[in-house]
Amino acid sequence: QVQLTESGGAPVQSGGSLSLSCVYTSTPRCMAWFRKAPGKERETVATIHPSGKTRYADSVAGRFIISQDKSQNILRLQMGGLIPEDTAEYVCAADFEKRFACSFYFPEEYQYYGKGTQVTVSS
Repeated sequence: QVQLTESGGAPVQSGGSLSLSCVYTSTPRCMAWFRKAPGKERETVATIHPSGKTRYADSVAGRFIISQDKSQNILRLQMGGLIPEDTAEYVCAADFEKRFACSFYFPEEYQYYGKGTQVTVSS
C-alpha cells in the first residue's frame, strides 16, 4: 500500500514563504501538488515528471518550485511571495503509470493521494 504524508503547512503572512514536504513509501512516476480552497474547485499547482520536467499553474509560476529528492523519497513544494489567494489545503499525489507527460488537468489519473496540509496566508 502506497502512503503519502504531507507536512509543512502553517499560517503565514502575505509575502512570506513556506516549504511543503511529502514523504512517500514507493517511488512513483509522475507526482503532483494539488490544492483545494473552500468554495473553489481543486486546482493543480505543479507536476514533476521522472525526467525532472516540471509544470506549474499560471497562478503560481515564478513563485513556487516543485522538486523531488529520490534518494529520500520526498516531494517538496517551495512557496514564495505568498498571497491570501494561496490559502488552501495542499495535497500531494502519485501516479505509477508510465506516461510521456504528467497529467495536469486530470487529477483522477493519480492513483494515490496524501491527506493534505493546510496553508493559510493572511493579509
